[in-house]
Amino acid sequence: MNPKIAIRSETDADVRAISEGTVAAFKTLEISNHTEQFIIEALRAAKALAVSLVAVIDGHVVGHIAFSPVSISDGTRSWYGLGPVSVLPAYQRQGIGKALIREGLSRLKDMNAQGCCLVGHPEYYRKFGFKNMPGLVLEGVPQEVFFALSFDGHIPQGVVTFHEGFKADGRQEGKGELHSAPDPH
Repeated sequence: MNPKIAIRSETDADVRAISEGTVAAFKTLEISNHTEQFIIEALRAAKALAVSLVAVIDGHVVGHIAFSPVSISDGTRSWYGLGPVSVLPAYQRQGIGKALIREGLSRLKDMNAQGCCLVGHPEYYRKFGFKNMPGLVLEGVPQEVFFALSFDGHIPQGVVTFHEGFKADGRQEGKGELHSAPDPH
């Protein structure tokens, strides 16, 4: 990793750079619905960003990661969802995403979190210890791209529900709030 990179908690001054960087990072990804910036805004507005970190080089935000609480149908508490995570295209493949993930997981452990889950690329997230966990599911998401990492050895069994902010799509943005359609489930 570039020694000039600093990882720190987001500040109010970072909000615009986080949004713009998230748009840029996901712009060419076919798997994206291109709503990640709205998700982050909705999580922030709901005070559900348990951990929100930026990667900074020479005073400029070049990456961001968000962690928010999830609920699990078996009643397991203190689990978090990782995402979105983004790095500006010009800075990708330099270890910035890895540094954000490692620092974020470390901060979750410091908060006495019990575990973390995410939807992501199988080869990438296994490097951090994430695994597909039979019996732990996210409805509508193929099991091979849904991963979990237990910090205490307990593997929850049930359905994971990410924060409502993950439904944000920005369609009502002009009204000063982000709204999304109710979940049909």
